[in-house]
Amino acid sequence: MEHTIFYIIVAIIVFDYVLERLLDYLNATRRSTELPKELEGIYDVEKYRKSQEYDKVKSRFSLLTSTLSLAAMLLLLFLGGFAWLDDFVRGYTTNPILMALMFFGILGFAADILSTPLSIYSTFDIEEKFGFNKTTPRTFVLDKLKGWLLGAIIGGGLLALVVWIYTATGEWFWVIAWAVIGGFTIFMTMFYSNLIVPLFNKQTPLEEGDLRKKIEAFAEKVGFQLKNIYVMDGSKRSTKANAYFTGLGKKKRIVLFDTLIKDHTDEELVSVLAHEIGHYKKKHTLTGTILSLAQTGLTLFILSLFLSNPALSSALGASDPSFHMSILAFGLLYGPISLALGLIMNIISRKNEFAADRYAGENYAAAPLQDALKKLSVNHLSNLRPHPAYVFFYYSHPPLLARLKALESVK
Repeated sequence: MEHTIFYIIVAIIVFDYVLERLLDYLNATRRSTELPKELEGIYDVEKYRKSQEYDKVKSRFSLLTSTLSLAAMLLLLFLGGFAWLDDFVRGYTTNPILMALMFFGILGFAADILSTPLSIYSTFDIEEKFGFNKTTPRTFVLDKLKGWLLGAIIGGGLLALVVWIYTATGEWFWVIAWAVIGGFTIFMTMFYSNLIVPLFNKQTPLEEGDLRKKIEAFAEKVGFQLKNIYVMDGSKRSTKANAYFTGLGKKKRIVLFDTLIKDHTDEELVSVLAHEIGHYKKKHTLTGTILSLAQTGLTLFILSLFLSNPALSSALGASDPSFHMSILAFGLLYGPISLALGLIMNIISRKNEFAADRYAGENYAAAPLQDALKKLSVNHLSNLRPHPAYVFFYYSHPPLLARLKALESVK
């Protein structure tokens, strides 16, 4: 049976790679050296050509990274790399918690080290070439170190707790693990911006002035209690702009990137905030959290059905079954289910984005939101004519032209 599982894992990995390449090819067929008529008034000729070059360069880089990833994974599978690492950690301990921590710690650290040159190239060559990068080498190194520290503390802590729950509870493992992970998810939803973001970025309250008055006036108009409006120094790493809504209840917070404020008018910024408030008013934040928790529960339930099967560990070459080898094999086998769930979540997300746009258009104004979306797309050199199949698989937000068209009906 382990041989069957092994080849199913290989087939899933290869299928994912082929699907990704096919979607990239379909997307590439939509590129054009001439400014399409539907983009006139959004892009000028020079900026459009630059966006097409940016898309082409990113696609080539994606081909390189995914090919290297595929090659590395197949080598590890066929040469018994995972089994070798399993034997290595067993030489130091037989405690299931320590084995899992060592196994995934070494695996994750090695993968990150090997991918660092690609990350450096992406940041300091590609993003630099197209005028986006503001990351300094010092910031890059500090981000890496902080990422490793958080991964060790949070990732390692959760992993150790999950392994302990499995060894202590048996058949009720998935229920208790779901409760623990669910509780952590809710905690991070409420406090991520307070606890994690400050390790990487400064967040300062939006200063008093016309913009804050306009935002507060709109929030009061729609009955949205808003005390926490923050500006984040996104320009520390990139010229790209963004805004996001986070938290639940009294802990909710709206964060604007300083780059967003720099490039947009007050009316455009209020319309963007109206969109974010629309997500809250339409309960997208709450339903998103519930769906995420449901997906976690489903994953853990399916995992519990297979985890005790020694064939999972054997499929990766392990001589003795273990939690860490079984969960790794399960993670690789789970790919098709994860893909299907991801597609469903993207469909829901795109629907929610249309609804939030409509809320902003109806309760504030559609025109400034259209202008803001155009600016964001042009400033990010976004590909505004993606292939429909690419959108279906990858886009959590609708393409710009679809959003602009939908907003026309609100005017």
